[in-house]
Amino acid sequence: MTNEAFARVKIDQLLKDAEWRLTDGRSVRFEYPLDDGGKADYVLFDRQGRALAVLEAKRTSVNLSTGEAQGRRYAAQLGVPMVFLSNGEEIWFCDTGQDAHFRKVETLFSQDDLARRKAARDIRRNPLDIPIDSRIAGAGGRVYQTACIETLCREIVNGRRKMLVEMATGTGKTRTAAALLKRLFEANWATRALFVVDRNTLAIQAEDAFAEHLPHLPCYRVPRTGRRFQDEKRVTIVTLQTLVNEYAKYSAGYFDLIVIDECHRSIYGQWKRALDHFDGVKIGLTATPCVMQEAPDVDEEDRQAIRDTLRFFEVNRPSFSYTMTEAIADGHLVPYEIYRAMTARTAATEGSTINRAEIDWGALEEAPRRELEALFAGDDEIIVDPTALERKFTIPERNRAMVREFREVLENGYTGLNGVRRAPDWGKTIVFAVTKRHAETLARMFDDAFADKKPSPTTRYADFVISGMGADDTVDGQAKIKRFKKEEFPHILVSVNMLDTGFDCPEIRNLVMARFTHSSILYQQMRGRGTRHAPGKNRFTMFDFTGVTLRHGDDETPGEGGVVVVRDAVRPPARPRRLLTLDVHDEIDPATREWVTVDETGHAYLDAEEAAVEALGAAFETWLDGQDFNSDQLRLLRLIEEQIKANAAELQSFESWRFDQPPLSMNGGYERARAVFGGEDELAHILDKMNRAVFPDSGARAPGDAAKPEKPVN
Repeated sequence: MTNEAFARVKIDQLLKDAEWRLTDGRSVRFEYPLDDGGKADYVLFDRQGRALAVLEAKRTSVNLSTGEAQGRRYAAQLGVPMVFLSNGEEIWFCDTGQDAHFRKVETLFSQDDLARRKAARDIRRNPLDIPIDSRIAGAGGRVYQTACIETLCREIVNGRRKMLVEMATGTGKTRTAAALLKRLFEANWATRALFVVDRNTLAIQAEDAFAEHLPHLPCYRVPRTGRRFQDEKRVTIVTLQTLVNEYAKYSAGYFDLIVIDECHRSIYGQWKRALDHFDGVKIGLTATPCVMQEAPDVDEEDRQAIRDTLRFFEVNRPSFSYTMTEAIADGHLVPYEIYRAMTARTAATEGSTINRAEIDWGALEEAPRRELEALFAGDDEIIVDPTALERKFTIPERNRAMVREFREVLENGYTGLNGVRRAPDWGKTIVFAVTKRHAETLARMFDDAFADKKPSPTTRYADFVISGMGADDTVDGQAKIKRFKKEEFPHILVSVNMLDTGFDCPEIRNLVMARFTHSSILYQQMRGRGTRHAPGKNRFTMFDFTGVTLRHGDDETPGEGGVVVVRDAVRPPARPRRLLTLDVHDEIDPATREWVTVDETGHAYLDAEEAAVEALGAAFETWLDGQDFNSDQLRLLRLIEEQIKANAAELQSFESWRFDQPPLSMNGGYERARAVFGGEDELAHILDKMNRAVFPDSGARAPGDAAKPEKPVN
């Protein structure tokens, strides 16, 4: 078999992967004669027999760029605008009426996707000629929203395929996205759009917003992994976790517009394969600054997230930017004041000294007592980093002091050194906590402190929501958030990873920073929870009990905030404290001294099996992103991935005997797998690496154990 013939065998398989019918005599035609006497390797047709695209085959040893001119010439003779080039491994694509250059795509487009794109292309209009719906964007003097849409449409018309938008929290990113979608759909520049978020809470909010602003545009939310995308709908809303597990089932042409909300996340480094899969215009939305800060104290995770984001969108700064400073100056966001008050333990930036005599040793269980003894190592004191509080150490009196201080200042205000008395507004309050147990503790303390404000003893003035607690709490957590937004009680909601980003409640009057973070990105998102306008609201107050505003230089900058009132550090009463040592993943309840393991992934699931499916899919995707496989190997690995997810409940590793079980046995079984990966040893090596990455607790075999294992006998 010649090199080119071998390439065509592989191209035939790529067509089958994209669900083209090779044997019906209509959809795919080979060696298609042209007017100049030449022959196109493949011509792709729609269901009515009309030509859609040319597909030119090249030998694997030849650079695909050598086929560009030939592909364009054949397309012109056939009167079709779209050209694919492939050697069986790589696929390049060009829309000759829009693109100056070919670009790499992950798969051939399916027949339906190709026909849909061509039909839209034939009636496409310039989106800049389509009026922006002022009922969605630009109302109330928000001209920056229409300016953003104009900028993006101009970039799209000019051929740019990746753009990044920075808009401060509360300035209407979702509304702007909705108006942009409407314009691009009306101009036929988009036929099917994907809206990606990183949490289900944000997916629900987006679904509600699109239902309000785009009632005539069919939108839906994919509720969980395993649900097929709905072909008849125009806008698909999905979490990144679900997308990672589903994207490989669709051709690269399925979506022609992808909008990624809150796009500062590290997804652009670790899981970018899922976003790169679809050949669509990609627009990122973020509320946090995306220009690299070169200061030496910038959090390294922030630096990496910004770097990955800018690299993914191929820019050195956002395509459009509207900052919090601009929004406050324009009156679209409310300014804020900071009340900073830290306990003696928190204020000790060089570390707080804990004396052996301060600890109530008799209240400790044996395990934490031994750990503390090891920390003291025979000395009379240890130094505790304030950032370790509520992670490795908890000081109950510190939490009580914060709650008492909040109530006192809320009720009586505080007169600063300049003689000016200021008082925060009573209203809805978010408290940012460190861990699950910290949130539970603070919620009880706040509830007790405001007991006189409750209509009945059974009413919760303060409650808490956690991301990642478990099945029962997830449903309850959404109900708590809804009550917090819509009802009078709870008045205070303590959050861990649930309300930090993307939560929309204009009635927030106070934010309590009981959690320290080095991340400037996370800090600015937390701060943004209070910036939205509401009736009677002209400011909000941040209570900083951890020094986080000092870490991020939040001060009296005009337009960024109000007067910073600093209160002297409050030293708790001199009484013995229970100082409990905590593992970073485990924490102890001060009341019951029981060990509690906290899931810190930031995600909640409806059931354990769904959690396992998503976790295995994400682990597989992370491993795959760092590997280099040919198309045949990748195709087989995708089948393995499906089997891993289908058997997530009981699978602890993937062993080679499974190749001879359905459905893998229908793909040639173990012998086919061995041939695809180049031999028994290579196959064993690949499975070993995969199992180590996907099932880290399985204990993979040594590379030398290459023999095919037998299926276990029950």
